[in-house]
Amino acid sequence: MQKEPAQGPTAEADRLTVFYDGACPLCRREIDFYRRRKGAQSLDWVDVSDSDGETVAPGLTKAEAMARFHVKRGDGQLASGGLAFAQLWAALPGFRPLGLVLQWPPFTWLAEQGYRLFLRFRPRLQALARRS
Repeated sequence: MQKEPAQGPTAEADRLTVFYDGACPLCRREIDFYRRRKGAQSLDWVDVSDSDGETVAPGLTKAEAMARFHVKRGDGQLASGGLAFAQLWAALPGFRPLGLVLQWPPFTWLAEQGYRLFLRFRPRLQALARRS
């Protein structure tokens, strides 16, 4: 499993770890986009497709991490799906307002429903991304 350490003065309690499927061309493109954003250097990025074990973090299996987007806060709390994206966006200055709003009900529910809709189309989008 490839984990790139965070840099800078970010407190451990505030550190966010992003788990992503680096074998998915669609996911890899999206993560590359986020990694180029201001503030991305303060996050830990873990490509779960590189993991040899069944567990990629306490409470998170490789299968779960490959099926849905996950982040782990510095306090160890895991989030997945729409909430995980909201927490990622809240950690990146350019996306922070959207990320903060999406962490409030009912917006959290809306973000999750949007993410579940995306998951229905993910296999087709992955196939398109592999062709390009």
